[in-house]
Amino acid sequence: MVEDKSLWQYTERRDAAENRQRIKSAALKLFEHTAVEQVSMNQIAAEAKVGAGTLYRRYRNKSELCMDLIRDSIARLFSDIDTYLTDHQSESPSDRLKGVLRLFIVFREKKSALLKGVDSSTFTNKAFIGSPLYQKLHPIFTSLFQEIMGHSTIDASSTFKADLLFNVFSGSFYALQREVRGNTPEALLDEICKLFVNESLEGSGND
Repeated sequence: MVEDKSLWQYTERRDAAENRQRIKSAALKLFEHTAVEQVSMNQIAAEAKVGAGTLYRRYRNKSELCMDLIRDSIARLFSDIDTYLTDHQSESPSDRLKGVLRLFIVFREKKSALLKGVDSSTFTNKAFIGSPLYQKLHPIFTSLFQEIMGHSTIDASSTFKADLLFNVFSGSFYALQREVRGNTPEALLDEICKLFVNESLEGSGND
C-alpha cells in the first residue's frame, strides 16, 4: 500500500497546530493566577500535557511564547497606528509621534503582564530586533524623528533616538516609572515628549 504523504503532512501540521493552541491556553491559564515571570516552561508543559521537547520545539523560551500570545493584539495596534497616521497626516510630525506613542502606551498598559515575559532576560537583543514590535514600530519612530529634525533621509541620529525611545518602554525602566515613581501613563507620555520631541526640535534649529 502506497503511503499518502500529503495526508501524513496534513496530520502533522494539524497536530502541531493543536499542540500550539494547547500550550497557549495552558500558559494563559497559569498566568491568570501567577505572575508571568514566576511561571516556568516546565509548568507550562505540564499544564498543556505535552512533553518539554514539544514545547521547546515550538518556543525556544517563554519570551517567544508571550510574543505569540500577543501577536493578534500587535496586529491590531499597528492597524490602529496606520489608521491614525493616515487620518492625521496633515499634522506636525511631533504631534503624530505623540499620537503614536499614546497608542503604544495604551497597548503596553493592556498587555503589561505578557510584555514582562517578552522583556525577560532570555529574550536576546537579536531576537527582539527581529520581533514584530521592533520591525514595525522602529521605522515609524525613525521616520518621524527624521521629519521633526528636518532631515531629508534617515540618519544615525534618527536611528539612535528610535533605539533610545524603545529602551524607555523596556520592562525594567517602564516598571520603575509606573510602579516606583508613580507616573500615570499620560504623565509618562508628557515626559517622553519633553525629552524626545522638544530636544529633537531644538536640535533641528541648530543644523
